[in-house]
Amino acid sequence: MSSARTAQRAIGRPPRIAGIDARESLLDAAVELFAENGVAGTPIAAIAARAGVTPAMVHYYFRNRDQLLDAVAGERLLRIVSGVWTPVAACKELEPMLRGLVQRIVQAAEVNPWLPSLWLREVVSEGGQLRARLVRFLRLELIQHLISTVAAAQRRGEISAEIEPRLVPVSVLGLTLLPLANLRLLQQVPLLRGVGRKDIGRHAEALLASAFAKAPRRRALSR
Repeated sequence: MSSARTAQRAIGRPPRIAGIDARESLLDAAVELFAENGVAGTPIAAIAARAGVTPAMVHYYFRNRDQLLDAVAGERLLRIVSGVWTPVAACKELEPMLRGLVQRIVQAAEVNPWLPSLWLREVVSEGGQLRARLVRFLRLELIQHLISTVAAAQRRGEISAEIEPRLVPVSVLGLTLLPLANLRLLQQVPLLRGVGRKDIGRHAEALLASAFAKAPRRRALSR
């Protein structure tokens, strides 16, 4: 391709930023700032500054704020949620299913430190601006598979009848994302200093494994 044609194709196309595509850099900056300050508290100019570009560059890739939020939900959050939940479909036993969920959530938070705070701020909280955008893409059949597995274990008498199967996915998220989002706060409490992501994951696994362990069969009394 001639240098003239190359130059013509490059017209209007922003340069790469330190080897990283500018659009990816902007999405990275957006999720970090949304986790720190919330969507409403994050102006476009702040995202551009964090990414090291001008505000005009944001509008080059995202026509408006809604398009940016759609990209954050679809290309950042949904990718992580799919990675966490997709393996559930291949799991038949309840305890490995729950342990796997916890492990993948903790791993996702380690790779993406912004995830727990952003989830609580903009997905779980009332009025969160990413909730509706994310929910419409969720594979609800994976969540239903977990619920159905819990219900089946109840019918077999393996776990307590007092457990509400529909609330189990909420319990998993509550035992993981909530303490992960408050990890910095926990470090300020003298008795909790030193608690880290691995501790949170191990604790959540142990609680869930204990709550959903198969009840031991009682031996019939000999006469």
